[in-house]
Amino acid sequence: MKTTRWKPAAHRFWREWLKPGLVIVLVTTALRSALADWNDVPTGSMKPSILEGDRVWVNKLAYDLKVPFTTWHLAEWSDPQRGEVVVFFSPANGQRLVKRVIGLPGDTVELRDNRLFLNGRAVDYDSLDTVIVNAIPAVQQSRHAFASERLTERRHPVMATPALPARRSFGPTAIPAGHYFMLGDNRDNSLDSRYFGPVPREQIVGRSTAVVLSFDRERWFAPRWARCFTAIP
Repeated sequence: MKTTRWKPAAHRFWREWLKPGLVIVLVTTALRSALADWNDVPTGSMKPSILEGDRVWVNKLAYDLKVPFTTWHLAEWSDPQRGEVVVFFSPANGQRLVKRVIGLPGDTVELRDNRLFLNGRAVDYDSLDTVIVNAIPAVQQSRHAFASERLTERRHPVMATPALPARRSFGPTAIPAGHYFMLGDNRDNSLDSRYFGPVPREQIVGRSTAVVLSFDRERWFAPRWARCFTAIP
């Protein structure tokens, strides 16, 4: 008798609660996989543009439409542009990373003591706005050198840490067709294309343009309200 009563109850629980819940979860995760998502940034490789604890918006429809949960492309309508911040899967280990697009297919990229050269021409550098510098805690600022780098008509911040051992010179290297050269804005503390090479187009997930949420890990994950819903330089 107990077994007889249990079966209808279990069937009703599956039909009315568990099954609809699973469908909602599947649809939601599929949409996040194919359309838009956010990406937690656990390291400082993109400082001072993106800080540890930032959650960045990822527009997965910026360049193409993919089959959910895969990197298979159903359609493509655009390509990453120089200077854009993108999310991609590392060619080295498949880890999801956030970096800046530096070199496009056909470009030649070179670093000379942290000075970037594109197609044989030196990139322009200038001083960085103190508002961006002050995103770094004051006690850390003296350890770093800051500048604004101009890849296109827009500038973006970059940072160096002279005390760290780093690969400050690289190339020149030609970027093959269908590949993109990625660098972190924190040039002396970033695992990027200097180490794992150019990134295949199909491994690029989407474009990041804004910080949605930010939590200070050194202050018990206190929210950084001033960084929420701000554009990435």
